[in-house]
Amino acid sequence: MASADHGKGKRWQVRYRDASGRQKKENFARRGEADARAAVVETDLNRGQYVDPREQRITFKEYAERWRQMQPHRGGTAANVERCLRLHAYPVFGDRRLVSIRPSEIQAWVTGLVEVRCFTAQTARNSAAKVKQVFNAAVRDGVVQRSPCAGVKLPSVPHTEIVPLTAGQVGDLASVVPHRYRALVILGAGTGLRPGELFGLQVKHIDFTGRTVKVEQQLQRVPGGKGVHVCPPKTRRSHRRVPLSGIVATSLKEHLDNFPAHGQDFLFRNERGEPIHSSRFYEQIWRPAIAKVELPKGTGPHALRHSYASLLIAAGESVKVVAERLGHTNAAMTLNVYSHLFPESEDRTRAAVDTAFGALAAECAPDVPSQSED
Repeated sequence: MASADHGKGKRWQVRYRDASGRQKKENFARRGEADARAAVVETDLNRGQYVDPREQRITFKEYAERWRQMQPHRGGTAANVERCLRLHAYPVFGDRRLVSIRPSEIQAWVTGLVEVRCFTAQTARNSAAKVKQVFNAAVRDGVVQRSPCAGVKLPSVPHTEIVPLTAGQVGDLASVVPHRYRALVILGAGTGLRPGELFGLQVKHIDFTGRTVKVEQQLQRVPGGKGVHVCPPKTRRSHRRVPLSGIVATSLKEHLDNFPAHGQDFLFRNERGEPIHSSRFYEQIWRPAIAKVELPKGTGPHALRHSYASLLIAAGESVKVVAERLGHTNAAMTLNVYSHLFPESEDRTRAAVDTAFGALAAECAPDVPSQSED
């Protein structure tokens, strides 16, 4: 229960206990101000909406940094979140009190990312998502009553269909990359592993007898520094065993004959025998290769994964199997990316219905009386 009475120094004082039971005191010069504050505090406490006055003074940057450092983000994600907030959000909202930021200001910022700073719609949405996470956490902590991100309209992302590499293009890439990376290109297109999963493979993960590759880790660059580190795959479903075709297995055997490695050794290493990571591979190996075979400039190593998915779909594999091979969280994700590659099924649907109900259609056909001869 909040109460207002005459406090020390002839000032009016509001005393109450917050949601955690700690006693709070606030002083006012006039009784009317104290009574009004006491009523607000009591109402907020009863509704579970009380916010400590000290928390109301915290800035967006102060709270966002506190939130960011507590998140269980992996290296790459942590670096991405830090960079996004530092470059895109803090220059606009960093010094503002968290409770003072209004929905209209968030809307203007998001719109400006596209129309003024010329960000792509997807980049603007990603930036907005991180700011929204900060405010959602602030709501859960009781620092703000509601998020100003609620109801903000985000730019729509144009639909683009994945155009997978053909088998010929994969072959061309394998022929122009340095010899030590040819098997990596073939393995990527023949198993659909993500780039980080490819770089994280050790010899022990290849089962030539059972003709499978085990995915249980990935290799990522150390955020903000040099070197790499081993970390778990992207999601729980990313832990998987992927079949090795004969062509892929032969390519890996030839690779190990030319670049011997054993047990805990990484399967793919640079000229100095060191593990490699995606950014260096992209700049030094991949970009020159796609230029040589005249592929579009934006084609990334992920294109090998798309090529694998398209091969499975063309071979008639179900959505469930494709999702399992790719390590997707669920089949819906697979359909969202590759739905345009699945063959049209209208004719199969019609044929299935006609087959199932063909006999019924014959039974329901109207009887036509036979004509007698005159």
